[in-house]
Amino acid sequence: MNQDYIIPNNWSVIEEGFDASRVESSESLFSIGNGAMGQRANFEEHYSGKTFQGSYIAGVYYPDKTRVGWWKNGYPEYFAKVLNAPSWIGINVTVNGEALDLFTCKKVGNFRRELNMKEGWLSRSFSATLQNNIEIEVEAIRFLSLELDEVGAIQYSVKPVNNDATIIFQPYLSSAITNKDTNWDDKFWNTLDVNLENRQAFIQAKTMKTEFHTCTFMESQLFLNDKALSIQPVSEKTENFVSFTYSQEVKKGDILSIHKFGGYTVDRYHDKTELVSAAKKALKKATDLGFHDLLQTQKQAWANIWDMADITIEGDVKAQQGIRFNIFQLNQTYLGKDSRLNIGPKGFTGEKYGGSTYWDTEAYCIPFYMATKDQHVAKSLLEYRYNHLEKAIENAEKLGFKNGAALYPMVTMNGEESHNEWEITFEEIHRNGAIAFAIYNYFRFTGDYSYIPEKGLEVLIGIARFWEQRATFSTDKNKYVILGVTGPNEYENNINNNFYTNYLAKWCINYALENITKIESEYPSDYTRIMNKTKLSKAEITQWKAVADGMYFPYSEKHQVYLQQDGFLDKELITVANLAPSQRPINQKWSWDRILRSPYIKQADTLQGLYFFEDQFTTEELERHFDFYEPFTVHESSLSPCVHSIQAAKLGRMEQAYTFYLRTSRLDLDDYNHEVHEGLHITSMAGTWMSIVEGFGGMRVINNKLTFNPQIPKKWKTYSFKINFRNHILKVTVTQKYTTFELETDTELEINVDNKTIQLQKKRLIAI
Repeated sequence: MNQDYIIPNNWSVIEEGFDASRVESSESLFSIGNGAMGQRANFEEHYSGKTFQGSYIAGVYYPDKTRVGWWKNGYPEYFAKVLNAPSWIGINVTVNGEALDLFTCKKVGNFRRELNMKEGWLSRSFSATLQNNIEIEVEAIRFLSLELDEVGAIQYSVKPVNNDATIIFQPYLSSAITNKDTNWDDKFWNTLDVNLENRQAFIQAKTMKTEFHTCTFMESQLFLNDKALSIQPVSEKTENFVSFTYSQEVKKGDILSIHKFGGYTVDRYHDKTELVSAAKKALKKATDLGFHDLLQTQKQAWANIWDMADITIEGDVKAQQGIRFNIFQLNQTYLGKDSRLNIGPKGFTGEKYGGSTYWDTEAYCIPFYMATKDQHVAKSLLEYRYNHLEKAIENAEKLGFKNGAALYPMVTMNGEESHNEWEITFEEIHRNGAIAFAIYNYFRFTGDYSYIPEKGLEVLIGIARFWEQRATFSTDKNKYVILGVTGPNEYENNINNNFYTNYLAKWCINYALENITKIESEYPSDYTRIMNKTKLSKAEITQWKAVADGMYFPYSEKHQVYLQQDGFLDKELITVANLAPSQRPINQKWSWDRILRSPYIKQADTLQGLYFFEDQFTTEELERHFDFYEPFTVHESSLSPCVHSIQAAKLGRMEQAYTFYLRTSRLDLDDYNHEVHEGLHITSMAGTWMSIVEGFGGMRVINNKLTFNPQIPKKWKTYSFKINFRNHILKVTVTQKYTTFELETDTELEINVDNKTIQLQKKRLIAI
């Protein structure tokens, strides 16, 4: 049974009514971020019930020592953990000597929480009767500024309803925090200094081992009925805590408010000796603007993002809310300002998966950022991997590869592998191919070739070297095989000749060879530099070609499909439709041994290859493979429904495509996997965007030209999206009767729609 307490709304995520059993789920769903930091939607006031406290700073992590039952050579030394950072949001509230705590209140009424995605703020309001019978009404609103991305702001207001009251606000900072996700219960933070000046407070702390220096800061101001008060607070500090206490007599019906500004300065951007002074500068900018003007800048910043990134849907509020929630969270997580950062699977919403970089970025996220931002944002994601090339070569060396072969990590913060399950770390090597595919995909979409001669070719050479060395020549088959792998379907481990992995290996080598030839002829100085640096020889290139040309692909003549791996047909091929619902999800109900022997597929595997390389297969081949593999797919990965939605749409199966779309777009809002309390599935959210744009809209780049084959679900009246294609801003609107294309830039663009060539003129709309 999926959850259904989130109220459908076009622009907001709304919860009404307080339920302690939902607190942790809502803390995930209502999370906020600004690319530089983020936080779960924890209450500002003290809460004694079950809660998952979480504030996170982009790029700040801890190398938690690997914990495994049996150490194997090649294991990473540590698992990179995104860290719960010192907290700045806390405001203890006392009314006539009684602490406000929603878990212990006699009564909580009119509880409402709203995440306004259009304007980028989180609000909460409720009435409460405390144990001392004082009734109050509370309103709180907070946001993390996009404009001043080191700063967040809170306005917290209390109104006594049935009596005059003495209200105490105690805004505080605390570095006495722990991580929920830890291997050895290590201490992750060391508090260096706690100090305060006037109404400002600062906690300087550094992470253990990695030694990231941070300053957590705050400043507060009190208001009575919107009029500023000049109360002198009482201050308190300990070794990891600092607070100010404001006490004010408030008449029944009057409103006491506190404006609190807080946030982080980090030595990634400032000298570690200057963190307090940088915090003071950030606070001055925020307080000079004030809460309300800073909120206005937030609304404008989000309006600018939505102008390009929005997808509108008419006729289906749940679908509209779903896609906007996904787009909103992607933009809260990553904005492309710093090429040292990437997109963790949970973003700033939880600690699972270590908060690190996976292949999800290249396979799912780059298309979204390429099409909805300036191309430099996607290019930053490519540069992130180039900057980790040396580490990728080191990772490969640890496993016995040589001569500059590069194996990109499954999980990383700084380029080092930090995933420690052998069947993933050593065997899920297809991730290497996603890095190369992203380079190809970037050039295909943007037309910007500059990255490849400057940086990308070195990456492609390292990856090609890995594939050539990882392949084994089979004298029995007279082909090159790739043994002992895990494909995207992690419900099969240590199998041979995973089709997707083998196909990627062949493609990566050929793509590297193609670019070597191009750069030799068109960029001779880059070619000389790269060949000198990589020491690539003609003999090595000849061997690469032999491996690519001789790659083996398992194939079934009976079914006329490529096999997911050599032994797939040896399994008991019972489809998911014939699997008892009581057995789902199998990853929670079955032993791992049983899963490995089953035919069930966690996510697109062979079909992932057909999605990437659709143009290399006929429609009949795509259909055969979809019909063969989808019935065995349990979709127990967040990355699964989107690929199937796109492929179902390609095959004209819109009912099925729509069903998959709803699952991917509302995966978290409806908590399909019953795990949203751990955090959101950020990287798979990009798949929701792909499901509409590439799936329903049929957008592709074919022969260097933007093409569309638009379709629309029966339930929708219209949908629209925008694409930034090579600096042409194109708006596409699909209705049940026609599709319109409007160039919003002062340019001209030739596109292909349903196999017809259309010439789009400057700022003119064409209906098809």
